[in-house]
Amino acid sequence: MTGGLGSIVGVDVGGTFTDLFHFDEATGKFRTGKVPSNRGDEAVGFLDGLKGFGAVADLASIVHGTTVGTNALLERKGARVGLITTAGFRDVLEMRRRDRRATWGLTGDFTPVVERDFRLEVDERTLASGEIRVALDPAQVREAAAKLVAMGAESLAIVFVNAYANPANEIAAIEAAREVWPNEHLERSSAILPEIREFERASTTALNAYLQPGVGSYLAKLEGALASEDFAGKFHIVQSNGGVMSTETARRLPARTALSGPAAGVIAAAAIAEAAGFPDVITGDLGGTSFDVSLIVGGETALAPQTTVDFGLVIRTPMIEITTIGAGGGSIAHVDAGGMLQVGPESAGSRPGPVCYGQGGTRPTLTDANVVLGRINAERPIGGKLARLDVEAAKAAIDEHVATPLGLGVMEAAEAIVRVADGKMAGAIRLMSIERGHDPSRFAAVPFGGGGALHAGALIKDVGLKAALVPRYPGVTSALGCVIADIRHDQVQTVNLGLEGLDAEALGARMASEAEAAVEVVKAARLAVDRIETRFELDMHYVGQTHTLAVSLPASLEGGRVEISEDMIRAAFERAYQASFSRLLPGAGMRIVNLRTSAIGVRPSFDLAALAPGAEASEEAAARPSRPVWFAGAWHETSVWARLDLPVGAVVPGPAILEQPDATVVVDPDLTARIDGFGNVIVERK
Repeated sequence: MTGGLGSIVGVDVGGTFTDLFHFDEATGKFRTGKVPSNRGDEAVGFLDGLKGFGAVADLASIVHGTTVGTNALLERKGARVGLITTAGFRDVLEMRRRDRRATWGLTGDFTPVVERDFRLEVDERTLASGEIRVALDPAQVREAAAKLVAMGAESLAIVFVNAYANPANEIAAIEAAREVWPNEHLERSSAILPEIREFERASTTALNAYLQPGVGSYLAKLEGALASEDFAGKFHIVQSNGGVMSTETARRLPARTALSGPAAGVIAAAAIAEAAGFPDVITGDLGGTSFDVSLIVGGETALAPQTTVDFGLVIRTPMIEITTIGAGGGSIAHVDAGGMLQVGPESAGSRPGPVCYGQGGTRPTLTDANVVLGRINAERPIGGKLARLDVEAAKAAIDEHVATPLGLGVMEAAEAIVRVADGKMAGAIRLMSIERGHDPSRFAAVPFGGGGALHAGALIKDVGLKAALVPRYPGVTSALGCVIADIRHDQVQTVNLGLEGLDAEALGARMASEAEAAVEVVKAARLAVDRIETRFELDMHYVGQTHTLAVSLPASLEGGRVEISEDMIRAAFERAYQASFSRLLPGAGMRIVNLRTSAIGVRPSFDLAALAPGAEASEEAAARPSRPVWFAGAWHETSVWARLDLPVGAVVPGPAILEQPDATVVVDPDLTARIDGFGNVIVERK
């Protein structure tokens, strides 16, 4: 192992709450925390949560899952970007892949993050072979950069055609631009994504520039707040591939934080589910604003080579595959112009929050509906900052905005709100499972976040899942993921090589060089790891095909070398192609398009058995007075339990409510719950 042991805290800043998981690596003891987020000044909630564990200066390391980049993209609140590109390629960002927001119809709208007036051209040309046909004139770049500065550009992206094949013109352009650019926010596409395909490279580079000032400012604010508390430990950021990176890397590559917070939750859910004997699961992170779904098959999270955040905003970097919909606890319920009940995507967030919070909210949310139905205990709200929730105010808001317009009673309207939200969540799960060829009856749901476990039963029944596994601390699962996530760095390089007659030794040397560079980035993070692993993938296709297939190679960096062969690559490609398309194309040539390299610093294992209930847990200690809860159009007298006091092996038949400080588990009348050896709640059909 490299590095030392100490106290590590995972911090997940969401739209409503900031969740924290404190783990003492020396003693194996842990604590959890949950405080309201302060939208616009997240450092306040960040520090408040850390102080709950004692002196911030005593912490060895902090790992943070952030939604700052995601929110900036969704709300279009990034920096004003200037772009300098090859003459004739000014509108690549606007043309995209000829896709459109609405499938049907001849009209649509899309606004790139770089305004057209801020996209300037210079004379230069590099061919796909890497030959420079037209050399760059640095004076043109200086003139264009100075013009962009005068127009108010805050960051600069330089994207030249075929720069992946030879970055010389881009490197010269960066050097020229630095002479007139007033800050450090400038980067070239060949450093961000040295990969073929002009739109994806341009989009990723532009979005990286769009996020750089905001993410950089956010991290600087957090680091300043930590410094004010004399924190001298290590501060790291979770990236969208589920790994951890240094704040220096996050500042340079903020596009890799686009799904930072949700990715941490998926990492934790995968570890928890595999330990509990559920290798095939569908995660569902229900927070205050969104519901994030991801698929885990055989204990492995699914990585996608690129993602689209909102329409047309394409980021090409490895990310955990996550589908996000606007259905969270703060999602506002309303009747649309057609008389249909809708839930979300607009959210009340943490301020003013749901009506029942009593902080100025006037429009009913999913949380308000769950409170009215008796599923959330108004006397014991999660987070611990509110004394109680205002049930009557929630009823009045549902009556005014939903029940009266639809001609329903308040209880029927509240149940309708929950059912509409359940339907949206079930649809997202079907998208990730059935539409990808997976039978949902093989999968268990892993609902987490503050509200996920409220809807576990509905997901089992609506989608046909075999069970739901609710983690011991569902409300802070993403924060736990921050603690257990490995350090990871991914690189890609276009190589464009035919497989026939491949110079395997030369490609192996190139792979070794890429791997060594990635390993150095992992080492620079200075976080304790047991070992550093290297992995290689090739993007390949048959000659004549357009799209590529990711092919994993059984190779690694050993002694500064990577041993590969033409036969090894051919066999790996045929296995992957057969698995994806159920057939091969005998006689067709094969081509290697891109080389992908990953370096993974494997963190010390976290013993999830430490989360299990202690010997003092008992059903007698866990029992609470029952209360009526509304299910399927009627009140049901429902048992209530202090979830964390239930012992291993306890079986709780529905209807039941299991309460804990960070979440509530609802067990429907036709379901039952049991506590497994890790303290998870397994919800199944009776």
